[in-house]
Amino acid sequence: MQTLILYSKPGCHLCEGLQEKLEQVQGLNFQLEIRDITTQADWFAAYQYEIPVLFYRLDAPDSEEKPIPRPSPRLSVGQLQKFLQPYLGA
Repeated sequence: MQTLILYSKPGCHLCEGLQEKLEQVQGLNFQLEIRDITTQADWFAAYQYEIPVLFYRLDAPDSEEKPIPRPSPRLSVGQLQKFLQPYLGA
């Protein structure tokens, strides 16, 4: 299984919308991890103007987090699933 990491912060409507859609995606085997950028100074410094930010990581030893381009907030759940397939597999 792979991990999909969403860097977010409370009150971010784009983050909340993306999280809601990610929780509805079916057919892709991933675990969703939400990281609140306000809890760590380095995350906040890196992503305060970029959120929501997505990364994925294979659940394997020494696996690195790899970025995923930001999906359009206008994507439907089905379109988001298709967008994620190249990163998370079918």
